[in-house]
Amino acid sequence: MTKTHFGFETVDEHSKAQRVAGVFSSVAAKYDIMNDLMSFGLHRVWKKFAIDIAAPRPGERVLDVAGGTADLSLAFARRVGTQTETGGQVWLTDINNAMLSVGRDRLLDAGIIAPVAQCDAEKLPFPDGYFDIVTVAFGLRNMTHKEQALSEMLRILRPGGRLLVLEFSKVWAPLEKIYDAYSFKLLPWLGEKIAGDAASYRYLAESIRMHPDQAALKAMMEQVGFERVDIFNLTAGVVALHRGYKF
Repeated sequence: MTKTHFGFETVDEHSKAQRVAGVFSSVAAKYDIMNDLMSFGLHRVWKKFAIDIAAPRPGERVLDVAGGTADLSLAFARRVGTQTETGGQVWLTDINNAMLSVGRDRLLDAGIIAPVAQCDAEKLPFPDGYFDIVTVAFGLRNMTHKEQALSEMLRILRPGGRLLVLEFSKVWAPLEKIYDAYSFKLLPWLGEKIAGDAASYRYLAESIRMHPDQAALKAMMEQVGFERVDIFNLTAGVVALHRGYKF
């Protein structure tokens, strides 16, 4: 049986997706509140930066992979316009139904009618070359086969399209001890107090440490076929944005 990582734990590949699903089903209702608390609101700045770097134009087609509670989908929809107005489309997708339901409701509450699909990033149900932009924010590290997911994102991009990967990464070395204390002590405590779930937030902290660092993720993107891959370090490397193109 092939093994993989679930945080610091080694598990069978087939069980990882189920356990990740359990994490996000547990935290979905409090996910946005916890994001604000955990990042001191910085996640909003990071996401805005990602959207600015993506540079969406009216009429473009955007796929938000692992889009969860729809932060990026909302912002992209306001940039690219609707199908009837500009021809623009923003698809919100996630593998987790609880997260997707929150995101769908947020879009509707904002008056945005956008397509929503529950799907696996490793098997995207879209035709080749359909999208201008694909984004995945804080979702890649939870995927079992990251190379397969990246290959799928490449497949569905049109030539000239771009992928934006926003993810926690390798923090600046002098901050590592402080960051570790924050991640492994404060985050589970907040998870328990706010979401009633310390274990899920302990996993999320561990999953960050197991995710490829900036250089390794760039190499992974290049290996599957992305070109002109750029890295933007944010908040001393706590988060990195990778941008790659399909040509």
